[in-house]
Amino acid sequence: MKTKLFLLVMLCALTISGKSFAQADNKCYELGSLFIEPAKAKNYEVALQNYDKVVTECPTYSMATYQYAVKMFEYFIEKGDKSKIADLEQAYKYRMQYFGSKTKTGDVLSDIAQIKYDNSIGTKMEQFNAFDEAFKKDAENFTSPKSIYTYFSLAVDLQSSGEKDLQDVFDLYDIITEKLEKEESELAIKINKLSDKQDAGQTLSSKEAKRLKAYETNLGSYGKVKGSVDGKLGQLADCPNLIPLYNKDFEAKKNDIDWIKRAAGRLSGKDCTSDPLFIKLVEQLDRLAPSADTKLYLGQLEKEKGNSDKAISYFEESANMQDDPRKSARIYYRIADEMKARGRNSQARSYYLKAVEQQPSMGRAYLKIANMYAASANSCGNTVFEKRAIYWKAAEMADKAARVDGSIAGNARATAASYRERAPQKSDIFDAGMGGKTITFNCWVGGSVKVPNL
Repeated sequence: MKTKLFLLVMLCALTISGKSFAQADNKCYELGSLFIEPAKAKNYEVALQNYDKVVTECPTYSMATYQYAVKMFEYFIEKGDKSKIADLEQAYKYRMQYFGSKTKTGDVLSDIAQIKYDNSIGTKMEQFNAFDEAFKKDAENFTSPKSIYTYFSLAVDLQSSGEKDLQDVFDLYDIITEKLEKEESELAIKINKLSDKQDAGQTLSSKEAKRLKAYETNLGSYGKVKGSVDGKLGQLADCPNLIPLYNKDFEAKKNDIDWIKRAAGRLSGKDCTSDPLFIKLVEQLDRLAPSADTKLYLGQLEKEKGNSDKAISYFEESANMQDDPRKSARIYYRIADEMKARGRNSQARSYYLKAVEQQPSMGRAYLKIANMYAASANSCGNTVFEKRAIYWKAAEMADKAARVDGSIAGNARATAASYRERAPQKSDIFDAGMGGKTITFNCWVGGSVKVPNL
C-alpha cells in the first residue's frame, strides 16, 4: 500500500513538473518571439521594448536573441546613440556566458574593441588594451582585417606619444605580419583548390562560387592591411632607428638568443647588413646557436663581400633548415631574384616555385615568372606567331598571381591583360590557320599553350 502511494505521489510530481517546464517553454517562446520577430524585420524600435524581458526571464532561450541584439544595438549606434555601446557590449557578454561553445571569443572581443575605437570611447591605451586582450585570448579567431590594422596602429600611436617602447612595436609588428601571412596562405590554398577545379573545366556549384568570391575578397583585404601596417610602421623600422636601439642594448642582451635573433632578423630584413653591428650579431648568434638563421646571415655577409655562389649556398641551406615555411619562402624568393639577375631563368623559376610551395599566397613569385616568360618572347619560337604565343603563357602565370595575392591583384590583372594584347589576336590566328592548335616551346620556358579557337 505504501509503495502504491509513493508511486502515485511521484507521478503527480512529475506531471506537475512537466507542466511547469512546458509553461516555461511556452513563456520563453512567446517572449522570444516578441523580440526576435520584429528584430528580424529590422523594426528595432519595437524589438527594443521586449529585449530586457527576454534576457532577464529567458536568458538561455536562443542564441538568436543575442545575434539580433547585436544588430539592433549596432543600428542605434550608427544612428548616433552612443549610449547603446554599453548595451551592445553586454549583449556580447551574455552570448559568451550562455552560448560560449558557439561563440568565437577573439571575434567578439575584437568587435567590441573596434566599436569603442570607432566611437572614441576610452583613451588610446584603453583601446589598445581591449584589442590586446582579444588577440591574446583567441588569436585564431581575431581575423577582422580592420581590427588587425587598428590594433597595430594604436601601438604605433602610443609609441609616438611615449607610452610604448619601440621594441614593443617591433615585436607586435612581427606577430601581426605572421598572422596576416597565415590568413593569406590559408585563403590562397582554398582559392587554388577551387580555381584548379575551374581550370580543369569543371563547373563550380553556386555555393563554391560564392565561397571563391568571398575568399578572393578577404584575401584582397588582408593584402591591403599588410601594406597599411608596413606604411604605419614607416621610418620607425629604418636603419637609423634600428642600429642605435640594438647597439644600446647589445651588451646587456648579448647572451639572450631570442633577442639576438630578432635584432639580426630585423637588420637583415631592412638591409642594414653593412653596419658592423650586423656582423657582431651574426658572429654572436653563431656562437650561441648555429641554426637556419645563422646560415642566412652568413649568406648575407658573403654577398656583401661579393661571393655570390657561396652566398646562395648558405641561403639554400638556411631555407632547407627553416621550421617556418614563410621564412623558407622568402629565402627561396631571394635566391630566385639572384638567379634572375644573372640570367639563369630556369633556375630562377624553380626557386620562385619553391617559394610558392612554402607560401601559397606569394603571388609576386608567379608575377616574376610571368615577366620572365614575356621577356623571353624573341627567343622562344621560330615564327613571329610562335614568339608572340609566349604571351599567353605569361598571362596565365600573371592570372595565378592575381588569384592568390590580394596585395598585388590589381597590378597582376593589368599585367595579364597587357600580355594578352601582345599575344596573337583573332585576325592573326585566322591568317596563320592556328585556331585550336597546340604550340610547344623548346626554349627554357618549356611546356605548351593551346591557341584559342575562333
